[in-house]
Amino acid sequence: MEHVEHVRFGDQLYAIIVRASFREPGIHFFSTPELSQQLAYMSHPKGKSIEPHRHNKVTREVHYTQEVLLIQKGRLQVDFYTVDEKYLESRVLGAGDIILLCSGAHGFHVLEPLEMFEIKQGPYSGENDKTRFPEAAQSEIRIKGPGQ
Repeated sequence: MEHVEHVRFGDQLYAIIVRASFREPGIHFFSTPELSQQLAYMSHPKGKSIEPHRHNKVTREVHYTQEVLLIQKGRLQVDFYTVDEKYLESRVLGAGDIILLCSGAHGFHVLEPLEMFEIKQGPYSGENDKTRFPEAAQSEIRIKGPGQ
């Protein structure tokens, strides 16, 4: 699908990007069952009913935080890094784009005034939740794909 990109480096899935232009009827799950965060798109016609339901208490084990960013306004550059802090490459997201950050490391540059939602597992454990490191030099940045 041209509106969906699975960002891979080697055999590792780093992110799933769904562009604002994605439009398909029905339900489409982009994430695989082993990911600790699910990402789906749903499009239903008027009159469609979704049965009332509740979610059961299910114990899950989460080893790493996975986060979803939904860009409301502006443009955001996402820089991908290995867990060993080596820069890989970048993508640019625009209004309506959504990204599920699955693995590896990442950094961001706001290219235009930005409004976005971040959704991730909680509770947030403050600075214990992440390891910060220096960003790649501007001369190393390689932007791939649409939105440049």
